[in-house]
Amino acid sequence: MATADECKVAIGQLAARFSRGDQAKRNEGMDRTVSAMITDLGLLFHGHMHDGVLDDITLDEAPPAQIRLTMSSDDLLALASGELSLGSAWLGGRLKVHASFPDMLRLRSMV
Repeated sequence: MATADECKVAIGQLAARFSRGDQAKRNEGMDRTVSAMITDLGLLFHGHMHDGVLDDITLDEAPPAQIRLTMSSDDLLALASGELSLGSAWLGGRLKVHASFPDMLRLRSMV
């Protein structure tokens, strides 16, 4: 199990990955609130995805996000390091995604 500090770093790494090159272009025009529940630590991160950038990341209670991710701390670290892909994590049940159908289609391009 990872620590809360390791999870904060990993969330930052994922945010940086989303804002790079072609990835950012695929996400342009998307304006959504995003949350990530880290189940084994009981942490809830919130952020804002817009114009190919994921920023304003906080660790606190907030209204339900438009895109909600649920995973373990170890899976978050594996995603951030690139050891685990979003697609593999989602298909394997290690990552749960709650979003509208149009948002799911947009997220698909990120996988």
